Amino acid sequence: MKMVFTSQDSLLINHMKNLLDNDRIACFLKNQFLTSGAGEIPPVEVWPELWIEEDADYDAAVKTIATTPKAGSSWRCLQCGEWSEGQFSQCWNCSTDRPEQKE
Repeated sequence: MKMVFTSQDSLLINHMKNLLDNDRIACFLKNQFLTSGAGEIPPVEVWPELWIEEDADYDAAVKTIATTPKAGSSWRCLQCGEWSEGQFSQCWNCSTDRPEQKE
């Protein structure tokens, strides 16, 4: 088992878990309910953590998390020319897949 992601944002960490679930990477959350301990425990220590069950899935999990579109990086559809917000993987207008991002 290895930790692949942590965040104080429970919506974000649950989104990342859903992405790994969609890629059929077995994973689970730890520390979901420790935020009430903040103050007695350093804040970073109570953040929820996303762990994978199989070490062999680590590289695939990290890749999935790293290639997740970031909010705010809008993109233009190559098919119809419409703009979509960064978190979307398909054009809102014509459903064309988002073009591959250059790293």
